[in-house]
Amino acid sequence: MLACVCLSASAFASYDPPPVCPPTGACGGILPKSFAGWTQTGPTPTSSDAAKVDSAYPAVLTEYGFADSETATYTREDGRKLTLKAARFKDATGAYGAFTFYRQQPMKTEEIGTKAASANDRILFFRSDVLVDANFDHVTEMSASELRELAAMLPSASGSAGNLPTLPQYLPKQDAVANSARYILGPQALMVVKAPLTAEQVDFKVEPEVLTQDYASKDGPLTLTVIDYPTPQIAGERLRALQASQPSGSAAAFLARRSGPLLAIVTGTTGSRDAKNLLNAVNYEAEVTWDQATSVSKRDNIGNLIVAIFSLIGILLIISLIFGVFFGGIRVLLNHLFPKKVMGRGEEADIIQLHLE
Repeated sequence: MLACVCLSASAFASYDPPPVCPPTGACGGILPKSFAGWTQTGPTPTSSDAAKVDSAYPAVLTEYGFADSETATYTREDGRKLTLKAARFKDATGAYGAFTFYRQQPMKTEEIGTKAASANDRILFFRSDVLVDANFDHVTEMSASELRELAAMLPSASGSAGNLPTLPQYLPKQDAVANSARYILGPQALMVVKAPLTAEQVDFKVEPEVLTQDYASKDGPLTLTVIDYPTPQIAGERLRALQASQPSGSAAAFLARRSGPLLAIVTGTTGSRDAKNLLNAVNYEAEVTWDQATSVSKRDNIGNLIVAIFSLIGILLIISLIFGVFFGGIRVLLNHLFPKKVMGRGEEADIIQLHLE
């Protein structure tokens, strides 16, 4: 079974404050000076050392791509107090993974930022590549609204760094245990959350993405692990290695199935029908995009060019005919109205002869 990171207080929420950032502010810039009536008071410690952010699991933060952190204390005019601890990662994928790592199952889901969860006076949320741990001295009905305003003010990753992982879309929602999903990018996080597979079985050398989630079943608890490998060939190789590791003739310790580059593994009460249905619910859907023209454009089509040339010739002939009739008609009309006065000449001028004998 997948176990959540159960701590009396989250390691992310209880680290020792790191050194204060220099006056230049070169190592900060995550949290705003004020928002929704809250104003910073005192120094704002910052750090780029994962061990100072979480002394228990610095390697896990490093796997998620931890970049830097900032801590700030805020107060209101009514005397209330709020402590914010923000950690920035190299992309939104890392922030999402860290959020699932520190989120605990008893927490309630909140609508703050991209994803959020709360427990008593603590609210954990992330937006883009920034994870924020908010600790109020007293939560009010407006606390969530205030943090939504804060989330909108946080810096955002640009380009592809702001994209969330697509792996969660393959997790079935039916009978899923709330807040049990864990997104894993390395062997340290895999070991801490007590995932049903070992790092050797997953093979992190090929840089896979791992997502596990618990499910409730009438026959017993189930855990689904979905691994996204770079290619279907690697996924097939890992599937054969997993199947070969199971002792023959004994009850299956897990069920495994490949769908494209995805490898789905179900552990728990694997002999039940629910286990088989859960395994078959994971199906990879490929989206094929074509970035080249499927046909020759009108501009590059030589046939269209020839047709355009002849069309232009026809237009010029018609214009020439119209102007010829127009000017010729005017000449004839003037000769008719003013014979031999305007445009005509006498017979003696019709031919110029040179008598050169």
